[in-house]
Amino acid sequence: MHPMHHPLFVQFLTYFNGNQDYFECHEVLEEYWKVVAPRDKKHPLTGWIQLATGLYHWRRDNFKGAHTILKKAERTLSASVYNPFLEEINTQDLLQKIHLTQEHVSNHELFSCWYIEITSQSLKEKVEHSISLLPPSDNYFIQNKHMLRDRSNILLTRDEKRRSRH
Repeated sequence: MHPMHHPLFVQFLTYFNGNQDYFECHEVLEEYWKVVAPRDKKHPLTGWIQLATGLYHWRRDNFKGAHTILKKAERTLSASVYNPFLEEINTQDLLQKIHLTQEHVSNHELFSCWYIEITSQSLKEKVEHSISLLPPSDNYFIQNKHMLRDRSNILLTRDEKRRSRH
C-alpha cells in the first residue's frame, strides 16, 4: 500500500479538506508517525503535523505560534518533495499555499482555509468518500477543541504514570 493511502493519512486528508479540523489532523498523523518514524523530526509526516498545527494556531489568532510552526512545516515539506509522503498531491501548490499562509499570518490577517490538491484519482476518491461520512461540524468546537475535549483519560494516565515513579 502506498503510504498516502494508509487509513490514518486518508483521515488526515479528510479532516484537512473536509471540515478543516486541524486538531484531528494532528492527532491521526501523530499516531501514524509514531508507527512509521518515531522521534524522526525530519520525516515528512512531521511536516504535515506541523502544517495542521500551524493552521490550528492561525485559526485561534495565535499568530506567533502559527508563524513559527508554519516555517518548520515549510522547511520539512520542502526537504521532502521527492518522498512518497508527498507523491500524490500537487507539491508545488502545497508549498506555495504554505508560503502565502505565512505571509497572511505575518500580516495578522483573518484565518482562511485552503485545500490540499490531491493528484491521485484513487486517493482523491478515498478522501472524498471519507469526507461524505463526516458528521456536521461545530466551528466553535473545532476551533477550541484542545480546551473543550474530554481529557479525563489523558489526565488519569498521566497521574498513574506519575504515581508509579514514586
